[in-house]
Amino acid sequence: MKYKPLGRTGFSVSTISYGGIVSAGFYDRTNYPALGQDASDRFVAFAIEHGVNYFDVAPSYGNAEEQLGNSLRPYRRDIHLACKTGRRDRAGAEAELKQSLERLHTDSFDIYQLHAISSMKDVEAAFAPGGVMELMREVKEKGIAAHIGFTAHNEDAALRMIELYDFDTVLFPFNWFMNIAHGMGSRLLEAARARNMGVLCMKAFIERRWESDAERAASAFPKSWCKPIDVEDEAFGMAAMRYALSLGVDTLIPPGNFESFRFAVEHAEACVSAPYAPADEALLKEKLETVRGKEFF
Repeated sequence: MKYKPLGRTGFSVSTISYGGIVSAGFYDRTNYPALGQDASDRFVAFAIEHGVNYFDVAPSYGNAEEQLGNSLRPYRRDIHLACKTGRRDRAGAEAELKQSLERLHTDSFDIYQLHAISSMKDVEAAFAPGGVMELMREVKEKGIAAHIGFTAHNEDAALRMIELYDFDTVLFPFNWFMNIAHGMGSRLLEAARARNMGVLCMKAFIERRWESDAERAASAFPKSWCKPIDVEDEAFGMAAMRYALSLGVDTLIPPGNFESFRFAVEHAEACVSAPYAPADEALLKEKLETVRGKEFF
């Protein structure tokens, strides 16, 4: 596993990070066996054994906080732990923060983030009187979180966020399809780098949106909000990973299933040692024609 500085945080993070939903025990599909604590323990042990040192979770990921928190107890001092709040009001976020700390068996986070900033209304609510930003500032001042950041799905809203506050990190979908076809994420990446922010990448390993709820429910990956690249298509998966890394992101957080996470971990070194190349570009342009019109935003 290779490591890279996470912006100005002082952290050196693994090329692949662990998305906490991998540890979640719920599935939308009733005939799929639920994942228990033992599965989470195995997944986390695999991550640790392969050098993964950044773990990210949120209260909205089913029972991921509880199961991941238990799995991480032997390793807490050796890893970077990030959590989130989806609340926009201070009071609601404060209650959520307390619950997250308890579930994850820790008294502090390395990074605490506003979750899923998706519109200008989200930005306005966060920075309004009594909004969550009052708590975020306090969390950093008191050392409850070493750094604060946000996750976003809307580039304009993300750019507005970093105009209003000097965040340490941003987590955003720097996806091959959306970036090639629409340039999504390019402006944010430039702005984040100018501020020396840590840049975390989600959805690098996503092929397209689900065609329907039925397709998602019938798939092997119902915990993924978009359709992951088939792990059997090694060339496609590696090209997508290389593309995201070529943009200059610090770490990739694969979709919420262990199969995609394992693929990313097992191919991380090859993607770093043999960067994005003309053959990858040709393959992704070919794949792009199969997913046009299936944008996930």
